Amino acid sequence: MPSSQKIDKEIFRTIFIDHWKSFKNRHPGYDISQYEDPVQISIEKSLKGLYSKELAEVPPKTHNLLYLLKKIEKKPDQDLLKFITKLNTASVATRYPDDLAKIQAAYTEEITKEMIEKSKDVLKWVKRQF
Repeated sequence: MPSSQKIDKEIFRTIFIDHWKSFKNRHPGYDISQYEDPVQISIEKSLKGLYSKELAEVPPKTHNLLYLLKKIEKKPDQDLLKFITKLNTASVATRYPDDLAKIQAAYTEEITKEMIEKSKDVLKWVKRQF
């Protein structure tokens, strides 16, 4: 595993295990905008695992969470679906530097905490589908 992937995996693990303030104290170099990607990636990978289980196929190379849900014909409750839609839209925007400043301004610490918590709910929902 390349060192950058190992670091990302460690950061992702820390986000979901530690409390926000604890994480910020240990990793002051990271800003709020950088947390979106590991959250999105964790959900994307879990949905791709579900895709593989349900369709017995290698999942497509996509970052589109809604597309994956549609293909596997699974639908979480309305609250989770709304969050996944928001995350899907925001994740696309973070890939384009021109939009990054807007994203950084929109995602306050409170919103980011909420996203981390809701992502846990999505991951639990995916796990129940197995």
